[in-house]
Amino acid sequence: MNNYKKKAFIPVIQKTSTLVFLSLLALVCLFISLQHRSIEISPSYDSKIKAANLMKQCLQSLKKSRLENSIFIDIENDPNETGLVGVPYSLITTDEGDLDAKLTTLDPNFSAVIVDLLFKAGLEKNDTIAIMLTGSMPGANIALLSACQVMGIHPIIISSIGASQWGANQVDFMWLDMEDILIQNKLISSRSIASSIGGRNDMGRLLSPLGRDLIIENIKNYDLTLIKERRLADNIKKRIDIYNEYHPIDKYDGVVNIGGGVASLGTSFNYRLIPPGIVNRSDIVDIDNSSGIEGAFSIFIKKNITGLHILNIKSIIENYNLPFAPIPHPKIGEGVLYAKERYNLTIVFLCFLILTGSVAFIGYKSKKQIREHLTKYEPDSLL
Repeated sequence: MNNYKKKAFIPVIQKTSTLVFLSLLALVCLFISLQHRSIEISPSYDSKIKAANLMKQCLQSLKKSRLENSIFIDIENDPNETGLVGVPYSLITTDEGDLDAKLTTLDPNFSAVIVDLLFKAGLEKNDTIAIMLTGSMPGANIALLSACQVMGIHPIIISSIGASQWGANQVDFMWLDMEDILIQNKLISSRSIASSIGGRNDMGRLLSPLGRDLIIENIKNYDLTLIKERRLADNIKKRIDIYNEYHPIDKYDGVVNIGGGVASLGTSFNYRLIPPGIVNRSDIVDIDNSSGIEGAFSIFIKKNITGLHILNIKSIIENYNLPFAPIPHPKIGEGVLYAKERYNLTIVFLCFLILTGSVAFIGYKSKKQIREHLTKYEPDSLL
């Protein structure tokens, strides 16, 4: 009967003191790991900050111009009151548009995104790039021009003026008007060298004759070369010829397309498969364009010229943890776009080894204790 009075056998792994020790050790390891974090500043941080601030100035300048003309701002569709959100329908509206995408590109941080993409594409000061713009995403246009201005990149710009819903589709405030205001205020130094009507077939198909005439008049007001041939293929060839006049095609350091302009992307539905962001020749060559006309963008890419394709806005900003259609705009300089928090992996690994080693040692010791206890245990002594 004396065996009942003996102290119960408890292996070390089941002791409260052991569990408390392991818990405290885990907390200490966590604390040490957290104390050894570092901030990794983006290599293009300074350019991103400057570009975002420049874009902010551009947006303020354009808004001021609109307010001086007593233009009503639709707070419901333009919640950040930029004054740069277009209307659902107008005489120069070419297609449907995604309002949220347009709002996202009006965030000054989007210019920092463009800087990051240009930087990753290997573009630098004094490089010359071909730029293809539409009136559909004025925010993205401004973001790109701000980035080029800050980075010292020389853009050769051809624009199509027609715009989808919510873009630069107001007849008294087209993309060329915005561009001119920024030039006059000395915020950017490059303007379009030529323009087309845009829209279907790049010739304003589905627009009314009055809508096409308004765009043509706008282009002539700024004394730009009008690209208006009889066929889309001729319009594309004309674009390439103009780019070549300013700089040999195979000598361009990069090419950027913003929007879904048919003269840029061509008519093949397969060109919708071009990934957003950085585009290389390998992304283009396997796309079958036999069913349509090849666009100017892919002509550049097939010459081994690195490209940026800015179209699927949501997928682009997701890579930078930026909000989609933010209200209000995030602060400039914050988030992983500008800097990333890193842990010291050596310290983390050492803490992991210490913690797992302690658990393994206690487990081994407990197993040894249990084996010894079973060896000495005599169940008949209890009878």
